[in-house]
Amino acid sequence: MLQMTERAYKYRFYPTPEQENLLRRTMGCVRLVYNKALAERTEGWYQRQERVGYNQTSSMLTNWKKEDDLIFLNEVSSVPLQQTLRHLSKAFENFWAKRGKYPNFKKKRNGGNAEFTRAAFKYRDGSLWLAKCKEPLYIVWSRFLPDDTSPSTVTVKLEPSGRWFVSLLVDDPT
Repeated sequence: MLQMTERAYKYRFYPTPEQENLLRRTMGCVRLVYNKALAERTEGWYQRQERVGYNQTSSMLTNWKKEDDLIFLNEVSSVPLQQTLRHLSKAFENFWAKRGKYPNFKKKRNGGNAEFTRAAFKYRDGSLWLAKCKEPLYIVWSRFLPDDTSPSTVTVKLEPSGRWFVSLLVDDPT
């Protein structure tokens, strides 16, 4: 029986100005959605003693996208926005199970990240295209991914120093 383990491979990449603009907007939207959902969940708990779950925050996101002052949420891929709600949900699960602290609001100065699932990226022949990007990312391949693997999730991270990194999560058969 072959044991599959997930392994992340992290690479430096250099976005084009167009890609950087889109990625910075995506990370801003991810931060906004996370913070709005955290505020709603916190308010729900402290004012009504009700636990607001992933499904409720997901439908809130749908409504936020229809509001005039939040219409820009439609300009970025919806997948990272949904993923941030899943991460928030997991943070609350850990908090309620006493495995972690109460989730904090995200700050702009910490850089940011966005997670894309298979529906929001295309990986072929060593090239990676993200949703809504016209050209592949220029990645510095310091090592190769294992043969016959393709990423299940891609996380793009902007460090506070301004350097960009991409992490590819793959099922590694080795």
